[in-house]
Amino acid sequence: MAEKMLKVTLVRSTIGAVPKNKKTIEALGLKKVNKSVELPDNAATQGMLRMVAPYVKVEEV
Repeated sequence: MAEKMLKVTLVRSTIGAVPKNKKTIEALGLKKVNKSVELPDNAATQGMLRMVAPYVKVEEV
């Protein structure tokens, strides 16, 4: 069975964000506003997304 995937889109600029949040967004693979990446739906990804929730939009693929 295939692993569930999440489509994560950066919807807000990280200018003025807490440095820890900037590093988390970079670690997720997001570089520019309105760009998306597909990530596996696991506990590590969920924790990272919870930290940066105001900056991203998450959709199930």
